[in-house]
Amino acid sequence: MTNVYSFDGILVFGLLFICTCAYLKKVPRLNGWLLSEKKGVWGVFYKAAIIGTRLHIAVAISCLAMAFYVVFLK
Repeated sequence: MTNVYSFDGILVFGLLFICTCAYLKKVPRLNGWLLSEKKGVWGVFYKAAIIGTRLHIAVAISCLAMAFYVVFLK
C-alpha cells in the first residue's frame, strides 16, 4: 500500500489527480462547474485537466510505469 508521504505515493496521487481532472473535463456539467476557474485554488483542477488532455500519451505511459512499479517492484 502506498502512502502520500513517500515520493512514489506523491507520484501516484499526482497521476491519479491529473487523470481524474482530464476525465471530468469530458463531462459537460462538471466541466462548467469544476473547471471554469482558471486562477486561484480551483485553477489547479483546470491546469491538471489541461496537462491530462495535452500530454495524454506521456500521462498514460507514466500511469502504466507506475502501475508496474507498484504491483511488481514494491
